[in-house]
Amino acid sequence: MNSATLAHDQRLPLYQRLRDEMLAKITGGEWRPDQAIPTEAELTKTYGVAIGTVRKAVEVLVAEGLLERSQGRGTFVRRPSFDASLFRFFRHLTTEGGRKIPEGRVLERTLAIPPEHVAGALNISARTKAIRLDRLRLIDGQVVLVEEIWLPKNRFAALLDIAPADFADLLYPFYESRCGQVIASVKETLTVDSASAEVARSLGIARDQPVVVIERLALGFDRQPLEWRRSRGAADTFRYQVDIC
Repeated sequence: MNSATLAHDQRLPLYQRLRDEMLAKITGGEWRPDQAIPTEAELTKTYGVAIGTVRKAVEVLVAEGLLERSQGRGTFVRRPSFDASLFRFFRHLTTEGGRKIPEGRVLERTLAIPPEHVAGALNISARTKAIRLDRLRLIDGQVVLVEEIWLPKNRFAALLDIAPADFADLLYPFYESRCGQVIASVKETLTVDSASAEVARSLGIARDQPVVVIERLALGFDRQPLEWRRSRGAADTFRYQVDIC
């Protein structure tokens, strides 16, 4: 066994130590999303472990949603997709009756001290400035969501040099291409609130009309928080469906 490579807690099972080493390659960017990882034979040779150990470590990472197998092609670092998932909650259709990813329009990008609960969620110290994006999501020119987004400055400083008009419709691929930050998982919380005057004006609804609020915390492969987001949409377009087996 290559003990210099698997320099983790010796009390852990060997497959777990190999899993941790492979995870480090993902979180460190050596293995990128959509990239095939080395074959079982190559991993066995590299780490000096049995093929059963390699298979167990890979199985764990597949179960954790970090790797995915493709029949006849190999095993790849999984690229999650979350932007479209937000709209599973809303009955928004195009004028042709189909569904599409909404346009994203960043109105303002600022550097500011986030609210205490946002700083806590992003695991940054109080009074530390973060990047704030105020954004609208539109379908056929109609605003369907109003968003407030906060990002840690140390990971997303490159965004400060990009004009708001140049941000892409889908932010997660944009984060990866411009900042090297990959969103691996998200946690969402849904609540209902009354529309403020500003939100109502943006959504084209009456003030105090019910709105659904979706708060999302996005995490990297290393489970560190990368983005806090609050999205508001009119409650009369909201739907919730779950299949329970």
